[in-house]
Amino acid sequence: MAAIAPIRSIPLAGPSPATAAAGQPGAFRRVLEGAIGGVEQSRAEAAQAVESLLTGQGGELHATLLAAQRAELALELFLQTRNKVVEAYQEIMRMQL
Repeated sequence: MAAIAPIRSIPLAGPSPATAAAGQPGAFRRVLEGAIGGVEQSRAEAAQAVESLLTGQGGELHATLLAAQRAELALELFLQTRNKVVEAYQEIMRMQL
């Protein structure tokens, strides 16, 4: 019987905005690209797991389901973060100077 591997955590979007140097050109862009890359990597891993399960190349059902759930959670986290950023931007735009 194969050993059960621990569930790895969902990768965060690279360096957090708090660690990015203030005023550094392109810092927000790098954080955004890292977030999108992490979500895309999770999606690709889930797709690979599904493909290996369906083709019978040794993919296990529980590992495939975990990969799909991990990709779904990464996408949901990204979307919620995006929504908060958009809300903050809209709030700033409503401020009167």
